[in-house]
Amino acid sequence: MEFDVIVIGAGPAGENVAARAVRGGLTAAIVEDRLAGGECSYWACVPSKALLRPVDLAGEVRRVPGLSVGPIDVAAVLARRDEAVAHYDDGGQVRWIEGVPAEYVKGRGRLDGPRRVRVTTGDGEERVLTARHAVVLATGSTAVIPPVPGLAEAAPWTSHEVTAATSVPERLAVIGGGVVACEMAQAMHGLGARQTTVLVRGDALLARMEPFARELLAESFAEAGIDVRTRTDVVGVERPEPGGKVTVHLSDGPPLEADELLVATGRRAATAGLGLDTVGLPADAPVEVDDTLRATGVPEGWLYAVGDVNGRVLLTHMGKYQARICGDVIAARARGEEPGGLRDLAGGYGAPQVVFTDPQICSVGRTEEAARAAGFRVRAVEYDLGAVTGAYLLGDGYRGRAKAVVDEDRRVLLGVTFAGPGAAELLHAATIAVTGEVPLDRLWHAVPSFPTVSEVWLRLLETYGL
Repeated sequence: MEFDVIVIGAGPAGENVAARAVRGGLTAAIVEDRLAGGECSYWACVPSKALLRPVDLAGEVRRVPGLSVGPIDVAAVLARRDEAVAHYDDGGQVRWIEGVPAEYVKGRGRLDGPRRVRVTTGDGEERVLTARHAVVLATGSTAVIPPVPGLAEAAPWTSHEVTAATSVPERLAVIGGGVVACEMAQAMHGLGARQTTVLVRGDALLARMEPFARELLAESFAEAGIDVRTRTDVVGVERPEPGGKVTVHLSDGPPLEADELLVATGRRAATAGLGLDTVGLPADAPVEVDDTLRATGVPEGWLYAVGDVNGRVLLTHMGKYQARICGDVIAARARGEEPGGLRDLAGGYGAPQVVFTDPQICSVGRTEEAARAAGFRVRAVEYDLGAVTGAYLLGDGYRGRAKAVVDEDRRVLLGVTFAGPGAAELLHAATIAVTGEVPLDRLWHAVPSFPTVSEVWLRLLETYGL
């Protein structure tokens, strides 16, 4: 079977590549061996936020006098999570793909030489697809299990298992201090885990965020009763009975016992078994690409990679952004045109990201430390979000902070970070200001509505001196 474009991976990135290529007049096929819709739809963004929302809302209600919160109905929360992931039925996603229209090919796809994709179906049959113009890799990433003695054998949870949990463990141990670790520790604790312990090798949670944001989250965890242990190495794990008690041996102190163990120590590009070696690329490494998302190691120029598999920015919205560019680029080149301004530029400014904890932590662009390391002449300003009238009206004891990192030579924003309840809704304005390189003197005329939390923009600029 021959198509203009063949996409391996039917997650959000793969779906967007196919849709843009078809919009550009090309034919497309999408190959997927699991569920159409990918990691985000079933085991990451969507279910995790469905689990976090009740916990977040309960926190909001507690801050408003005159309201009270009863116990969270865990069964109802899990049922709504199941609805959010369509009960792990991808029929709707398959119909969407076919409506693009694109050919949906169910099976394990791998490269089999230039412009060839070999697909192994569930019953062991094989089909060979050929691409006239391009093959796009959109296989995402997989969770990393560190080589700790006994860890893999203990069958720990990863993001897959925790977001698909059918019950909440009494005692949960979490290895890692990044986004998945923080979000799922808070979700499980808020839904009833009696003892939640987060084990972090480094000095703090969310190590790449601004220090004030990490500190606010650590305070929130401590107040909720979540035990965060920094500078802690896991040296061994034991689970004698499948599904039974887990014993986690630490570099310092007595062993920790838990009913479930979540490993959230990072992800790696899902390239194993993808056949990269058949086209001269390393068999188990991210696929390096240029700013048009074309693989740099394949000189013929027919191979592209979008999303986590290229290792640039492991965020769903950035994968979808790359996919839109990639599909348009392929269509343009198929017409014999140069892609012109179609380039992955957003990643260079710093991708927007939200951590959906309470408080929410969100940022775009560079931190102050990263900006200084990159050689910019920087000035940073901060403001107490709780001092903004709109934040006070959201509830008693509202705590949060905002920080803007300014390039003093051009007087534009290099990065912005917010931490506070509901702060995620402030982020897109910051993303526009950073990626649009809006001069501060012009940004001052973007008047925030009163009384909203977005008035923090005025306060940041006043703190800067405008």
